[in-house]
Amino acid sequence: MALRIERIPTLRDNYTYLLVCEATGEAAVVDAPEAAPVVRRVESCGARVRQVLSTHHHPDHCAANPELAERFGAPVLGHVSDADRLPGLTTGLEEGDVVRVGAETARILHVPAHTRGHIAYVFDAAKAIFSGDTLFAAGCGRLFEGTPAMMFTALSEKLGRLPDDYRVFCGHEYTESNLRFAAHVEPENRAIAEKLERVRKLRARRAADWHDAAAEEMTIPSTLAEEWATNPFLRARNAAELGRLRAEKDRF
Repeated sequence: MALRIERIPTLRDNYTYLLVCEATGEAAVVDAPEAAPVVRRVESCGARVRQVLSTHHHPDHCAANPELAERFGAPVLGHVSDADRLPGLTTGLEEGDVVRVGAETARILHVPAHTRGHIAYVFDAAKAIFSGDTLFAAGCGRLFEGTPAMMFTALSEKLGRLPDDYRVFCGHEYTESNLRFAAHVEPENRAIAEKLERVRKLRARRAADWHDAAAEEMTIPSTLAEEWATNPFLRARNAAELGRLRAEKDRF
């Protein structure tokens, strides 16, 4: 059994994911703000979409939910607290719940801070984390509805405790700008400097239209091992330090 993960460029810098169970052909869509790119990828893969999954209620992650749900006859899943905010939500999830995509399973982590109903989908067998706007490559999301303490818990005590070889599939192509900030706050960190150089080379190839981006231009996924080496927010020693870093990043 295996989970195939298709990265779909959406909007200006979003990642939508199509998860396909190779054993069954059943699939799920994660964080879709646009329907057309998703439909094209589904049709090219011949996958059977059975669920639409959302990490949080922001429109750039879920605006296409109702259209996709209708097209594929699929339920929409998200955190239970987002019942009135997440378009098309039919199934509310709590931490510890399990979501099945064919023969593959994900467990739910509630990781509020960016929004109060933010969740992550963790596929242990596939070693894959869909972290939305909580954990980015070399960064973390803005604290729109939560506190530094909540983000510290989400990063250091939940996502950060997963195995180092788990891959991080986040919601945006923010890696280069995040690494520039990381290099600013940790100028002596060679891992950051080396990854920033690699990422700049990748991003130099980028297409004029993000929708046309090729795999060679994408910096996602990273791994948790990379994040522990290069992400100043994950490396923060406490909530106060994380809050200071996030405030500085907001002004950077």
